[in-house]
Order: sequence, then C-alpha cells, then structure tokens
Amino acid sequence: MLVYIVRRILIAIPVLFAASLFVFLMADTTGDPLLELQLAQPPVSEEVIAAEAERLYLDRSVPERYWLWVTGIGGNGDIGLLQGEWGPSVRSASYDIGAEIGSRLWVTLRLVTASLFLSIGFGILTGVISALRQYSKLDYGLTFIGFTLLAMPSFWVAALLREAGVWINQQRDGPNIFWTISASSPDTRNFSNWELFTDAAGHLILPTLALFLAGYAALSRYQRASMLEVMNSDYVRLAKAKGLRHGTVVRRHALRTALIPVTTLSLLLIAGTIDGAVLVETVFQWQGLGTFLVESIQRRDSYAVMGFLMLSGILVIIANLIADILYGVLDPRIRYE
Repeated sequence: MLVYIVRRILIAIPVLFAASLFVFLMADTTGDPLLELQLAQPPVSEEVIAAEAERLYLDRSVPERYWLWVTGIGGNGDIGLLQGEWGPSVRSASYDIGAEIGSRLWVTLRLVTASLFLSIGFGILTGVISALRQYSKLDYGLTFIGFTLLAMPSFWVAALLREAGVWINQQRDGPNIFWTISASSPDTRNFSNWELFTDAAGHLILPTLALFLAGYAALSRYQRASMLEVMNSDYVRLAKAKGLRHGTVVRRHALRTALIPVTTLSLLLIAGTIDGAVLVETVFQWQGLGTFLVESIQRRDSYAVMGFLMLSGILVIIANLIADILYGVLDPRIRYE
C-alpha cells in the first residue's frame, strides 16, 4: 500500500507542473494588465507605463515570466510560488495576493465544506435507497428531483433562494430568519463565541443549500447506477443464494463495491463546488475566493487570477490523490497489486 501511495504522489508531480504551465499561459495571454493605464484619461506618460510594466515583469519574455512566477529566481522578492510569493498585483505594490487569498480562503472553505458533506451524505443515501427500491414511486420521485436539479444552474438556484429568503423575512415582524447578504454580520466585535458561531451558521444556510443541490443531484444519480450494477452482479446473487440476510448483502458486499466509482466523483465535486462558489458568492455578496476571482478578472490582475486557478488545480490534484488512496482502502485488489 505504501508503494502504491508513493507512486501516486510521484505521478502527481508532473501533473502539477503541467497545470501550472497551463494556468500561466491561459491567464497571461487573455488580458493586458496595462490596458486600464493605457486608456486612462488624462493620458498617462510612457515613463509611468514602462515603470508599471517593469514592476509587473511584463518587459520580460513569456518563458522568463513563467520561470519567475514559479521559482522567483531573478525577481524582486515579490514573486515565486516556491518562495511563497504569488506575484505583484496591478492594484498596488503593497497589495499582497497571497495574504488576500489566505484571508478569503477560510470564507470559501466554510461554504464548500458544508455543501460537500451534505452533497456526499445525502447523495449516497438517496442513491442507495433509490437503487434498492428500483421502479417504485420513491425511486421515480427521487429520479425526478435529481434530473430537475441537474437542469437548474447554481447561480439561478442561488438567486431564487435569496429572493425566497428576503420574502420570508418580510413576512415577519420579528428578527430575520435568513441572512441573504455577506458571510457575517457587519459588526461582530462584541459577539461571544456562541454568537459568532450562530451568526456564521445563519449566513451559511442559503448559499450552502444552493451549492448542495447541484452536487447532490449528480452524486445521487451516479450512486444509483453504480448500486444497481453491483446488485445485479454474480457475486451478490451468490451471496443471496447462500442465505445471507438482505441487509448484510447490501452493507458488506454491495455498498462497499458500489462506492468505488463514486469515490472519484465525490472528490472531484470539490472542483465543481469551487466553480459554483464563484457564482453563489457573487449572488450572496460573500467576500470569498469567488468574488476575489471576479474582481481580479475585472481588473485584469493576471497574477491574482493565476493564484486562484493554481489553488483550484492543487485542490483537484489532492482530491484525485485521496481518491486513489481510497481506492486501495475499498478495493483489496489494488492494495495487493
């Protein structure tokens, strides 16, 4: 098992390198960070533009800029992923992209983690129930809900939930039930720890629900198909023929095998959830990584966009690595091989 894990880690290294190269080329060639300065009125002098190009390393070749972005060797100490520097920002020389990503990461992680746990838990549960009750009214109902949610974009669901929350709040004379703006209340300086927790949880309900619904729909459909395939396999029929109880067959023989292909989809939901968080955070006005990406694109802040995309790529690679390890836990054939 240890050799298997080490081999998977070694495979992840060239994948990470390829991801960094792709992210750099995509972000570096899709926008000019100096465009706003060049179009400014009154016009900015050529000396100021040249100085800004030098600060952002735009006066160097593409291969050199990629080398600087990854290693920081030859830079001014403000660039180099391996040195913990994400690069200079177009906003100002004092703007720290890494610090900004770090502060916003916790905001987004709360949303992503909560929605992932709900999506995986309810998706697997309803998928198994739907497979065990195939062609029943319950199965048809869960299938209808799943396909309906799959057809609904997350940003549209988020907008509907926000409007519903506003409407419900307006029907009451007392305090609001749902928080529809921001990840926390404006002033929490005098809040106790419990009040901070309840305030964060209250703001989390609607955005989490918006992200949860899309992930749940995909996972439940996939789990149902996987469970049906396993339940119709020869070894499950043999287990039933030997007289094993139905619950034992489902738990010990069918479910564990059916979880193997679902493991990959569950962990790859991380990437989809982060992408969905970009839209959901915009709708609910959260100051997380989603709004950070939108603001960076609007400002043509290439290094900030690269930072977000690279962080997303790292999370996907880690998720794949965890999925490969879980394969070994769920399937003994992989361990022994």
